[in-house]
Amino acid sequence: MRADAARNRTAILTSARTLLIARGPEAGMDEIAAEAGVAVGTLYRHFPTKQDLVREIAEDLGAAIAEVLDSAAARVAAGQTTAADELLSLIRRVVVDLGEERLLRAALSNLSPEPLHAMRAHAVEAIESLIATAHRDRALRPGISAEDVGLLLAASPGPDVPEPARSRWTELAWLALSDHCR
Repeated sequence: MRADAARNRTAILTSARTLLIARGPEAGMDEIAAEAGVAVGTLYRHFPTKQDLVREIAEDLGAAIAEVLDSAAARVAAGQTTAADELLSLIRRVVVDLGEERLLRAALSNLSPEPLHAMRAHAVEAIESLIATAHRDRALRPGISAEDVGLLLAASPGPDVPEPARSRWTELAWLALSDHCR
């Protein structure tokens, strides 16, 4: 791909992501092209349909999340950290640091569900592995499951809540999960 075409593609993806976060699925292709500073025809050459554009954004998001989870599992396997520390880090990252990604996931869920299903399946598998290891280490309360972590994350405060409150929520959630009394 020529350098200018690669720049245009990157600008389109960045603009689409920004507009999907801000406006949700209603963001139009004309708006995305204008935000990216490209002609509508250029946008359509890269992404013939809005679904193609959204699918690529969803796949990129899924790949980024998979990389985070796989890196966490690798650190635990290498003995560099504990599964409990990685779970806490993951919860903090989702609740405090990745507010925009949560909004993007919500916007994409109605537009491109296939890549998101794969992302969820990979996330559940990785979290189940971390939880099993944390249970073996006696760092979690008995009975805590990946579904419990998912429920906590689904009910967590969004990016509209100030960061100190999201950080405190993370601490409280961890107290609910951890077996700190042993």
